[in-house]
Amino acid sequence: MVQASEATQQSSQKKKRTPFFSRRNSMNVFYIPALLMFAVFTIYPLISGIQLSFTNWDGYTSRIDFVGVANYGRLFTDGYFRDVLINTLVYGVGSTVFQQIMGLSLALILDTKFRGRDVARAIVYLPVLISPVIMGTMYYMLLQYRYGALNDIVVMLGGERVAWLSDANTAIAIIVFINTVQFVGLSMIIYLAGLQNIPTDYYEASDIDGATTWQQFHYVTVPLLYPAFATSVILNLIGGLKLFDIISVLTNGGPGYSTNSVSTFIGITYFDAQSAGYASAMGVVLFGLILVVTLVMNGLLNRKKVEF
Repeated sequence: MVQASEATQQSSQKKKRTPFFSRRNSMNVFYIPALLMFAVFTIYPLISGIQLSFTNWDGYTSRIDFVGVANYGRLFTDGYFRDVLINTLVYGVGSTVFQQIMGLSLALILDTKFRGRDVARAIVYLPVLISPVIMGTMYYMLLQYRYGALNDIVVMLGGERVAWLSDANTAIAIIVFINTVQFVGLSMIIYLAGLQNIPTDYYEASDIDGATTWQQFHYVTVPLLYPAFATSVILNLIGGLKLFDIISVLTNGGPGYSTNSVSTFIGITYFDAQSAGYASAMGVVLFGLILVVTLVMNGLLNRKKVEF
């Protein structure tokens, strides 16, 4: 009898075992195409780029010589790369700061009820859907010296044409402005979602305690928006540090190399200077910079999260 009961238990356990291709494991199988694409288009290029950064490959011939860390040592003495790295930080940090200020302001305005609110939200978010190349082309047609629409307006009003993109500082400020305008809608949507997730009980309780509108914003809205703030800052910061399209179309890195970001300078180094190994080292440094900044910002912002 004991043996019979043990055999019955073993047979029931076998029946309970779930085959690999069962419904329970079907979602695991569906992960495979995504993982393969991630490996082919992200992991493999990253590993290949790191390998090339230790070579002097010119990007065209089959000759590849190992040079060790010479490319990374060259980065520390390259004055152009230092200026380009500063530009990249300006694009990333500057765009992020303005996007948070404008995005939160627009979210607070568009969170209130008024006629045409949905249309206004769509208009603010619309530039996000436009290709950065098209966005840069539109502003180039607006800002170019001879045939730019803005200079035509200035001349019509009795002024003289202005070379908006000939000064490096002005051109950098314009690029930061364009990137801010294009992606401020993304920040607005994130903040809108955060505002709509804040329970109204907190505001009702603060009203009873006699809190002013500013006090409600400072002590209720801002702390409870930290998750949205963290998401918006990290996304905008990554986008700003990788900025490429707008710069290429608007200034092509000029005048000289003064408005290049690391991304555009990589393209110039690879294709124009035919120095793929050195360009790969720049790409690895850019990847490391974005990774470190993202991890640091994520850690700092997660400390300030407030649970509902």
